[in-house]
Amino acid sequence: MNVTELLRTEMVKQNAQILIADDELDILELIRHTLNKEGFLVHVASNGAQAVEVAKDIKPDLIILDVMMPVMDGMEACRQIKEDPTTASTPIVFLTARSEEFAELAGFEAGADDYIAKPIRPRVLLSRVKALLRRGNNLAMPEPEKYAFDNLTIDRERFLVEYEGKPLQFPRKEFELLAFLASRPGRVFTRDEILENVWGNEVLVVDRTIDVHVRKIREKLNDQFIYTVKGVGYKFDVPQRS
Repeated sequence: MNVTELLRTEMVKQNAQILIADDELDILELIRHTLNKEGFLVHVASNGAQAVEVAKDIKPDLIILDVMMPVMDGMEACRQIKEDPTTASTPIVFLTARSEEFAELAGFEAGADDYIAKPIRPRVLLSRVKALLRRGNNLAMPEPEKYAFDNLTIDRERFLVEYEGKPLQFPRKEFELLAFLASRPGRVFTRDEILENVWGNEVLVVDRTIDVHVRKIREKLNDQFIYTVKGVGYKFDVPQRS
């Protein structure tokens, strides 16, 4: 079977659509076969540029990207997918043989939601995929659908943040983290609470994942609203106007 033959859509029982991008045919086939057996609808791409185009076309429920690919690597493909409002909230998992911390953090900087090291273990892959899909369908955030503060509105239904009257597009995990903290203004959440409610127990993340996401949120909100409580965790609070 060649890459062209793999580029067909696999019609299966389960509704969730998953896009896989990798230039190694054996890895594409392994992941496709593993997910097909679980009833997922699978699409494949052989490079990052192709993945971006397919993502725009099919709006998948989850994307699995290899980091090192020809034409466009996974990092750049991830950035472009997250910058497109129609795919910004799509969970993205990186595949890579580079398991060093700097590579993991670079993936989260690009907007990834999770990270799986090669060689791929099917059970681990399925656990991560199912956990991310569950998180997408059942966010661990309380009502209401919208949080409105002085110059900040967080609309969970539209997956939109408005700051000082301007709409901002947030990647899924940044949005979930901001909304979770904003659900209880002034309440300090520990790192364990944040990981459990935003990432879930079955998704493995590196220690600095929360810090990376908090920093990116702060950059977008002029370093306001999210505050560090040293030795404990983070809290959301509305800054006092002078």
